[in-house]
Amino acid sequence: MNGDEFDVAQCLRRVREQDLEAARVLVERLYPQIIRIVRSHLPARAAEEDLAQEIFAKLFARLDQYEQRRGVPFTHWVSRLAVRTCLDALRAERRRPELRWADLPDEQAEWLQFMLADETPPPEASPTSARELLEKLLAQLPPADRLILHALDLEERPVKEVAALTGWSVTLVKVRAFRARRKLRKLALVFKENHPYETL
Repeated sequence: MNGDEFDVAQCLRRVREQDLEAARVLVERLYPQIIRIVRSHLPARAAEEDLAQEIFAKLFARLDQYEQRRGVPFTHWVSRLAVRTCLDALRAERRRPELRWADLPDEQAEWLQFMLADETPPPEASPTSARELLEKLLAQLPPADRLILHALDLEERPVKEVAALTGWSVTLVKVRAFRARRKLRKLALVFKENHPYETL
């Protein structure tokens, strides 16, 4: 069951028969895929290993629900389960910590100023600071908006791939992305209006 000769159907059959070795092999095969999804959609106050374990627990509990269908590989089913679990965890974060201008490091404050100004030249601060700032702003969005922007804009996944991952239509992915980007810009503008420039 290792290497190129890995037989998913056989492994799943053995797991359903309570074969612990087959379960271990399945976890090893799926771990890189699941941890990548978790890291992309991790709630602010969650540990990635805890969330990955929750996904594996759901996977084994619902394994009987998976039926091999034409053109739908097992890994797609796993991805959808992982994404939904991450979205549930994001929704469970009832209160998000307030993002305050004064809490931003200087480099991130410069990037925010650049994002909101029409004529300001890009700051000399590192792109890492821009990404960290974007992650902070994304954390303020609803889970579905955060998911769609992370997948399309940060991971640069194609729309069709995001549609397959989420189970949404291509049109719905495009509409949600448009609305989410608009919300993100509005959030940044409101943030800027509510904080004095002197803190820059």
